[in-house]
Amino acid sequence: MPSSNFPVTTVQQSRLSRVDFDNLGFGAIFSDHMFSMVYADGEWINPEIIPYQAIPLEPGVAMLHYGQTVFDGYKAFRGLDGEVRIFRPEMNAKRLHDSCRRLCIPIMDAEKLCDIMIQATRQLIELDHQWIPSHWGQSLYVRPLVIGTEATLEVRAATSYRFIIMTSPVGSYFTNLEKGVSLRVEDRFTRAASVGGLGAAKTAANYAASLLPGFESRQQGFDQVLWLDGNEHRFVEEVGAMNIFFKIGGKVVTPPLGGSILPGVVRDSVLTLLDDWGLPAEERRIAIDEVVEAFRAGEVDEVFGAGTAAVICPVASIGFRAEVFAVASASPGELTQRLYDEITGIQYGKLPDRYGWNVRVPVPVAATVT
Repeated sequence: MPSSNFPVTTVQQSRLSRVDFDNLGFGAIFSDHMFSMVYADGEWINPEIIPYQAIPLEPGVAMLHYGQTVFDGYKAFRGLDGEVRIFRPEMNAKRLHDSCRRLCIPIMDAEKLCDIMIQATRQLIELDHQWIPSHWGQSLYVRPLVIGTEATLEVRAATSYRFIIMTSPVGSYFTNLEKGVSLRVEDRFTRAASVGGLGAAKTAANYAASLLPGFESRQQGFDQVLWLDGNEHRFVEEVGAMNIFFKIGGKVVTPPLGGSILPGVVRDSVLTLLDDWGLPAEERRIAIDEVVEAFRAGEVDEVFGAGTAAVICPVASIGFRAEVFAVASASPGELTQRLYDEITGIQYGKLPDRYGWNVRVPVPVAATVT
């Protein structure tokens, strides 16, 4: 960890009193402070914590024209004991580091980046701990962001950057978890190239590619898109906001990481738990035709997504072309519920953290989770 805390400039007046913690939504509210660091003249300098604010950008900055930007996301939870736990931030730091390399952003070495992210998040939590919600299912979402800030229209990597970490009190990503979400299989548009693309990087381009199919899915009454591979539009890849798992004929199957799928932190947590429980998942290519055949044969026991925003999310139905296939149980299946209970139990301190996943941050106990 850095030997000393980062310099802090505090807000003159907090916005906390304006927040309705019973109606947080997801990602529309931002806490009082943010972390900032800049890259100039070949080095990262000026790490500091400052009031959350607009940042000046020239119209010609590289990020606006050529999409040189990456981000990540993880959560901090107020535990049953009032203590705050950050869930697996070291994995997000590694993913951010890998995303920077793919977008040609001169980020610091992986260990130093991880240390800075954890220290900055600790300080933000200590400073803005009253922004952390105190209801089960709520959390403080942490969003690191790196953008190219050089003003140039030349197509190349920028020479200057800004690294920001902001926080946002959030509720559940999906509002209908009890009945499960509906997915529409996208077999026309491509989210990411199967080989050599940006699919494994958390960058704006992947999300821009998903906007129109996501809009069309919602117009048709579905919650999210289920993406297929970019070459043949045949093999299942991931959902817009999470990795996907199928329990078919008693076996758990999930698509493998291969450069086009985001390496999810909760995905990794699910695989760890399943292996410990003696229910290892097969990581293999899954054709959408195989999924359809399994539905028709009555062999689809459960389908669920795994992601930072959604944690563990049951899938109730999948629409493919002119048909909609319903999962046998609309409510969370036994395995889906067990995984949700285990992961959230660790996140909120209800269950022992036997894997050492949490980074604990002592704060004044203003409230405990209910």
